[in-house]
Amino acid sequence: MNKDSATFAGQAVYSKKVLSIYDLWVLGFSNHYLWKCPTKLISQQFIELASKNHLDIGVGTGYYLKNYLSQIERRIALVDLNENSLESTATAIQHFNPEVYRRNILEPLEFKCEKFDSISINYLLHCLPGDLSEKSVIFTHLHEVLNDGGVLFGSTILGQGVPKNAFASKLMSVYNKKGIFTNEGDDVHALEAALNDNFVDVKIDVIGCVALFSARKK
Repeated sequence: MNKDSATFAGQAVYSKKVLSIYDLWVLGFSNHYLWKCPTKLISQQFIELASKNHLDIGVGTGYYLKNYLSQIERRIALVDLNENSLESTATAIQHFNPEVYRRNILEPLEFKCEKFDSISINYLLHCLPGDLSEKSVIFTHLHEVLNDGGVLFGSTILGQGVPKNAFASKLMSVYNKKGIFTNEGDDVHALEAALNDNFVDVKIDVIGCVALFSARKK
């Protein structure tokens, strides 16, 4: 499987049917019982770091945008390769009149718009093909669209150096074989190195199988 087809495999799973159960299965059951990182911890990071000029990468169902953005005037932009995710999320937060961009994050974003003060990227990194040294090119692309002093933050499921119960280990293996995940070699040290190559003030907390991270543009 080449890199382009692998990228497609990682996002193609998000059909309308899958999106309809995603929050319940991933954010409800899997985070709590398998990955051992309750969704409330990811939500709290989103509440603390999302600005009034925010870009969300890999929007999924738009869960954090729908539930944790206060109803003040703000600029919101969405980036995803999956049209179902973009459409459903944009509709759910249409009161913000979001900017919508269908992009492959492994390629330069080539925006013709103002930069952002914050960028979130939750549960996308482990779905991208390649090892962390390869897919960390996304941090270069995101650095280019972030304002000086702006914050990048997010979460990813690690495949190495984290505790996994039997069910979590089996499911992660199945996801990797199907191309839904590509994270068998992902560990916190590689993630930290990738972030440090592009940003400053890097912070990573590993909770269960999940790394919560944040960094700033100098």
